[in-house]
Amino acid sequence: MRGTPKDISLRRRLICDLMRASMDVPFVSLSRPLQIRPLLEARAGAMAPAGWAAMFVKAFALVAKDEPILRTVYAKWPWPALYELPKSVALIAIARVEDGEECVMPQRIAAPEALPLGEIDAQIRHAKSAPIEDVPMFRKIMRATRLPLPLRRLSWAVGLNFGRQRGNWFGSFAVSSVAAYGGGELHAITPGPFIVSYGAVEPDQTIHVVIRWDHRVTDAAPIARVLTRLEQVLNTEIATELRAARQAAEPKPIRAVRT
Repeated sequence: MRGTPKDISLRRRLICDLMRASMDVPFVSLSRPLQIRPLLEARAGAMAPAGWAAMFVKAFALVAKDEPILRTVYAKWPWPALYELPKSVALIAIARVEDGEECVMPQRIAAPEALPLGEIDAQIRHAKSAPIEDVPMFRKIMRATRLPLPLRRLSWAVGLNFGRQRGNWFGSFAVSSVAAYGGGELHAITPGPFIVSYGAVEPDQTIHVVIRWDHRVTDAAPIARVLTRLEQVLNTEIATELRAARQAAEPKPIRAVRT
């Protein structure tokens, strides 16, 4: 059968490199539906609520603030060790269309636990619509992807195997979802160490969440506790911030002044 050979685009080359970097990571996953009724009630009253990706990014980072294991990566150089980062760094999978080709690009957000929810959401929306040259993380990863194969492999090796660079290049956790395209249980693959994915909101006001993690870093029991804590944070801190933003946006009543 005669087919048509096609060149691998830069965007697809990035995914090839990413999958190669993820091959040796011993991933384990845990999934659970989270009951998020208070969050949904808070979000329903907002005129322009933050997106789900922004809410999960901040919620996971808030949990990681009190759980150092969620800020820990596995590094091979100069010898195998665990490396604890001082703050969370999120990588969000951004779906885009470039030159007619659907692709995914990673947007980096440092210390999301300290950022307003609206700012996290704005950074994600900017990454979805701005030209690649206007997003610093996109420029950085595309520069590396344009390198010849030996130099590209070297740059990935440095980014993957030194603890400090691991945080700069790949973050401490990633967030990915296909909920906007109809949902489904996504088991994404990245170099790790933690990947959070979520589905569509169900009629019973639950949302299905999957956490995949590098088994070299931690075990299942701590992740089970993280899912419980994540549900709490979504329904308390994140819901409270949504209500506060709604109240700030509401027009203030005008009081008549007697003259």
